[in-house]
Amino acid sequence: MSSLTPPAPAHPPTGDRPVALVTGPTSGLGRVFVERLAGRGFDLVLVARDETRLKALADELATSYGVHAEVLVADLVDRGQLRLVEERLTDDTRPVDLLVNNAGFGLKRRFLSNTVEQEQAHLDVLVTAPMRLCHAALGPMTRRHSGGIINVSSVAGLQPRGSYSAAKAYLNRFGEWAAHEYGKDGVHITTVLPGFTRTEFHERMDVGRDAVPKVLWLDAERVVDEALADFDKGRPMSVPSKRYTLIAGVSRHLPTRLMQRFQGLGRR
Repeated sequence: MSSLTPPAPAHPPTGDRPVALVTGPTSGLGRVFVERLAGRGFDLVLVARDETRLKALADELATSYGVHAEVLVADLVDRGQLRLVEERLTDDTRPVDLLVNNAGFGLKRRFLSNTVEQEQAHLDVLVTAPMRLCHAALGPMTRRHSGGIINVSSVAGLQPRGSYSAAKAYLNRFGEWAAHEYGKDGVHITTVLPGFTRTEFHERMDVGRDAVPKVLWLDAERVVDEALADFDKGRPMSVPSKRYTLIAGVSRHLPTRLMQRFQGLGRR
């Protein structure tokens, strides 16, 4: 799958449009992803916990873009509810052409200041859910020899920034490997490594914009547009903006002890 404007799937669930399943679509990067994909003619499967917000978004997409948006209410921390999303991805009667693993959240406090349950939920959303959803999606996609996956990770995965960066490091390496492993089967996988982005993510962490230098903030629209452009080009990794491309490159070579001096950036 070399483009996000693919030919109509063999058994489309709604008319002749391809289908994208997006987790965490009601705000931030997820919201921009569904708007951009709807603009490209995709029907959507919207996955999040808040049914009210999901239904409002589905109605808005139908009105603004004329696409169908299916609402799938699920808390990705709950293994039973996560299984519902897996089952949707493995349903051959309603094939999903594109999976966007976007859902996520951060923990502001240091590791020992969080309860182990908070850290477990963090790990479940950032690692367990995307791993299981990738596993579910890859089966039908490889059988059809077509499909795509976009994993929203972080440039923090290249740095020592606690359990968040550790989780994103997993997603970075997994996505890079999977792109090469399943590309030959017709499935294109791109891992996106944004930096600090103006979304609800940091608001939920109670982190002010002044906690990070202005030059490091990115707009959500730019992150998504560059991610989709890189996906269209078949690139396994997407690092939006030249400044973060530089930061990513430098991060691969700096000693851990030096980088740890900056681990509090964006948490105060």
